Amino acid sequence: MDDVKIGEILLPGDEETQDRREKQVRAKFWPKLKRVAASIPFSRDLVAAYYCAMDPRTPTRVRGILFAALAYFILPLDFLPDVFAVVGFTDDMAVIAAALRMIQGHIADRHYDAADKALAQDPDASTNPA
Repeated sequence: MDDVKIGEILLPGDEETQDRREKQVRAKFWPKLKRVAASIPFSRDLVAAYYCAMDPRTPTRVRGILFAALAYFILPLDFLPDVFAVVGFTDDMAVIAAALRMIQGHIADRHYDAADKALAQDPDASTNPA
């Protein structure tokens, strides 16, 4: 994936777009993560990004970028299908990494603490530990 494509994916969008993405992420993030967490090396960053996006203290533009990245992660159609184990998540990883670079400094320790707690929970527990 080139930077132009990732840049287009990560556009924060208008308020309506952000609302739509937030609803998608709230509905589909935890079920998808539960299915693939063992296959991806960036679970902690991904979950911290989720908590940062859901945090009302996070600036709107930052939330928009994160919702765009998280929505890309949960979409069933990817540049590389996720069924190819680790290789299938390289595009997701590139999008998440680019988003994290763009919003550097906004993911706080509290987001990583929440991510660590969520990832440490029993995988058969609630699909949304928040």
